Amino acid sequence: MSTDTPGIDPLQALRAPRDPACDVFLTGPVFLDIIFTGLDSAPVRGTESWARGMGSSPGGVANMATALARLGLRTSLAAAFGDDHYGEYCWDALEQGEGIDLSMSHTVPGWHSPVTVSMAYEGERTMVSHGHEAPAPTGTAAPASTGTAAPTPAPAPAFPHCPPRARAAIASLAPGRSEPWVATAARNGAMVFADVGWDETGRWDLDALPDLAHCEAFLPNAEEAMRYTRTDCPRAAAHALAERVPLAVVTLGAEGAYAVDGRTGAAAAVPAIEVEALDPTGAGDVFVAGFVTGTLADWPLADRLAFAGLTAALSVQEFGGSLSAPGWAEIAAWWQLIRTCASQDPAALERYAFLDDLLPTTARAWPLRRAVPTIGFRQ
Repeated sequence: MSTDTPGIDPLQALRAPRDPACDVFLTGPVFLDIIFTGLDSAPVRGTESWARGMGSSPGGVANMATALARLGLRTSLAAAFGDDHYGEYCWDALEQGEGIDLSMSHTVPGWHSPVTVSMAYEGERTMVSHGHEAPAPTGTAAPASTGTAAPTPAPAPAFPHCPPRARAAIASLAPGRSEPWVATAARNGAMVFADVGWDETGRWDLDALPDLAHCEAFLPNAEEAMRYTRTDCPRAAAHALAERVPLAVVTLGAEGAYAVDGRTGAAAAVPAIEVEALDPTGAGDVFVAGFVTGTLADWPLADRLAFAGLTAALSVQEFGGSLSAPGWAEIAAWWQLIRTCASQDPAALERYAFLDDLLPTTARAWPLRRAVPTIGFRQ
């Protein structure tokens, strides 16, 4: 966790007494991520490889939840946790370490936590995962133990079909699947932001994503966007998607991102920030979190894209998904550093001038270290 993050609330000027207590709701599986970095190449069969770096952290949907919380958004997560040590560690890291509301989450007796081992090398990653789908709650749910008396069972929440009232919700779409909670969240006034994974069916049919109709914003990568729209250009794909959703955002990897506002027809393009990547795990989640933050704060479209790209760029410079999500301290330190570099293009710096109104006048020196080494270390 970033313990030196200043208490910046990006929505402070917009908050009103009757607003929902929750800024963003999300749900999904939480993994224990074990990350190896500093590998010179991919592991070779029959040999032993030594990594120069390692870390452990909550992963899966926890990457997104952590990124949102570190940007000052009040985040509620509905997830299943195993009652093993991995589950206890993930619960404590998210609730106590990051301040994420887990009142919609539950612990599953006898179910082991899903685990992913991620190996980062040459700017890419290879992952091996193991886990089983969590059974639905059956009447009682209890938070993971913090090491003293056993927690008292409480009534299980309606998981996750009755989400809390929130400003926004984040969904992961899949062909042929509809999640009832998405429509409920939209009816209750939440702006729904959605990403999507690779279509294993090969159909690439937008009509097979029924929850897309409830979305405020859709954020696929370039390959996904072009396949779903039958176009050969990411920008053309974004314009085609904007006919289906109010906001279409297409991420372009090293080339940045392009977005189209379907209501106004306005478009924005922002180039990526060049950084030396240590581990790309969770960068897409951090990008979405940055874009959600800017949208809820009602920033101009180009500023939202720039901020999302910046937070994603900062995240890949450290290992892990949730471990590497930047807070405002890291953003402030980067902004302070980048303006002192004589080689910087003034026009490029102007793209991020909106940060001046958000950040404190002083910041800690760059670089900052955020990552906690692994399970078993106490601070």
